[in-house]
Amino acid sequence: MSGCPFNHELGEGPDGGTPPAAVEPATAPESGAAVGSPPATAPGVPPRVVSVKRGMSRRGLFSLAGVGGAGAIAGIAAGFLSHDAVAAVAAPASPAGNAVPFYDERQAGIVTPAQDRLHMAAFDVTVEDRAAVIQLLKDWTAAAEALTAGRTTGGTGAVDGPYYAPPEDTGEALDLDAGKLTLTFGFGPGLFEKDGKPRFALDGRRPDALIDLPRFPGDALEAERTGGDIVVQACADDPQVAVHAIRNLARIGFGKVRVRWSQLGFGRTSSTSRAQTTARNLFGFKDGTANLKAEDAGLLDEHVWATAGSRADEAWMAGGSYLVSRRIRMHIEIWDRTSLREQEGLIGRTKGTGAPLSGGEEFTAPDFGLKGNDGGPLIAVDSHVRLAHATQNNGVKMLRRGYNYTDGSDGLGHLDAGLFFIAFVKDPRTHYVPMQMAMAKSDKLALEYLKHTGSGLFAVPPGIKPGGFVGEGLFA
Repeated sequence: MSGCPFNHELGEGPDGGTPPAAVEPATAPESGAAVGSPPATAPGVPPRVVSVKRGMSRRGLFSLAGVGGAGAIAGIAAGFLSHDAVAAVAAPASPAGNAVPFYDERQAGIVTPAQDRLHMAAFDVTVEDRAAVIQLLKDWTAAAEALTAGRTTGGTGAVDGPYYAPPEDTGEALDLDAGKLTLTFGFGPGLFEKDGKPRFALDGRRPDALIDLPRFPGDALEAERTGGDIVVQACADDPQVAVHAIRNLARIGFGKVRVRWSQLGFGRTSSTSRAQTTARNLFGFKDGTANLKAEDAGLLDEHVWATAGSRADEAWMAGGSYLVSRRIRMHIEIWDRTSLREQEGLIGRTKGTGAPLSGGEEFTAPDFGLKGNDGGPLIAVDSHVRLAHATQNNGVKMLRRGYNYTDGSDGLGHLDAGLFFIAFVKDPRTHYVPMQMAMAKSDKLALEYLKHTGSGLFAVPPGIKPGGFVGEGLFA
């Protein structure tokens, strides 16, 4: 479902590379100096670092121990290399298949086979200078291309730099490969106007489909988990790779943007390729059985990829999509005390195989007309499957990429856990809002076991070409 955890129906190099140039051995510390102290130099003169060539993977950095001995790697760990040099030793060398191309006709992270981990963050733009925003997007584009290729966010070549300057990359992923990282960017309504006034000379450029989502019945939205001017979705198979990516984009944006909210996710709750099996959510049910897949080219054109719109000013969105995010807390403890029969009745599917209660297997089409011995429908009229099914929603579908989340407890001994719902749709006015409104009013599962605490809608532009930048069409 959209905005609900069980949208079964609707949306429902190897290490090595070019060897580094030799690093000058660190000057032995003077008597009494602490091991690992900066090399002794004349006052005011930064330590000397010999440039290091590109071509080494993040993990390959540690092979320097075999080149210059333990002293060389200890010197790096102590900070003997400048910030630019540290960045330079981490050039692309991710194993084949672990790097997802950043430049493409469409942004990665939509139909890309869903990875296992998520770190999503929404940013508010804190400047009002159009040129500054464009430069930020260019900087983020360069960093995103490097990160998804398994490199750091530092310079492309080694440059001597001051020892006491901050590193150009935070460093926690230096020894990791790309981890199939994808970075997907989207723009919220706040980028186009603020307090009713246009921003960044984008008058008339806001797409008609980028609406302010209505307040749905039962919403308990928290301002600090809702909205945002720019969103970045980082998905990877390694949680540290995803966290590192968002952390470094936030660092690059310091002074221009600030994080409005962020969310960590684990355990995908949807498959976006037929090569993937159906995952389960924290209620233990298979989720996203009828989700759109990358192989469904015709259906993606019909339900996911945006068109140029009716106005010339929104043509920049052609080939993009709209991202809906909803933070949905599950009342885990109440659910765990509910009988299996009631759980399956609320969902409309069996918990074990995921088959509809009308019979068959997981991918058998549900028969909503089939009645039980009591004369009532086998799949209840207020069940999740019935209300979310495309046949009950004018045939619309969506592509979901949600994740489970657990954010500790609420201080009352209850888990703060649930589903971070993510869906990509062609037009939220037709492919999300009507269905979510119906479910919020009638879905017994949503009424009794779920609470929506965060929300966002973002326009995701099409892919980026080499030499271009994220949102180039919008700012052209």
